[in-house]
Amino acid sequence: MTTWTSDELDQLGAIEELDIAPLRPDGTPRRPVPVWVVRVGDALYIRSWRGQAGAWFRAAQASGAGRLRAGGVEKDVAFVPEPDPALNDQIDAAYRRKYRRYPSYVAPMVSPRARATTLRLVPRAPV
Repeated sequence: MTTWTSDELDQLGAIEELDIAPLRPDGTPRRPVPVWVVRVGDALYIRSWRGQAGAWFRAAQASGAGRLRAGGVEKDVAFVPEPDPALNDQIDAAYRRKYRRYPSYVAPMVSPRARATTLRLVPRAPV
């Protein structure tokens, strides 16, 4: 695995949303979908607003890998589940801060259903 650069963390942590494309079983990327992203420390996190019913989330969970694109950054990533309750509390707080102008959308993003889909984005070398 590789690591995020400081510039990538700053840029991706500040953008409104990024396009995520989980990989198909044959290794090709699916159609990208926009998702919200938050930064906590030196890590980036995404969640499924629809919980485990989200098609992109199920594909990401199945493949464990994908590609992201946003703000001039394009990167292969691994999707790593984040089950730690204390860290998920920090991720909830990051969602509330960053997206506070969308209260009706933030509430589902910090619900138990969405928390159960928290994925850390980890850069990886292309396959």
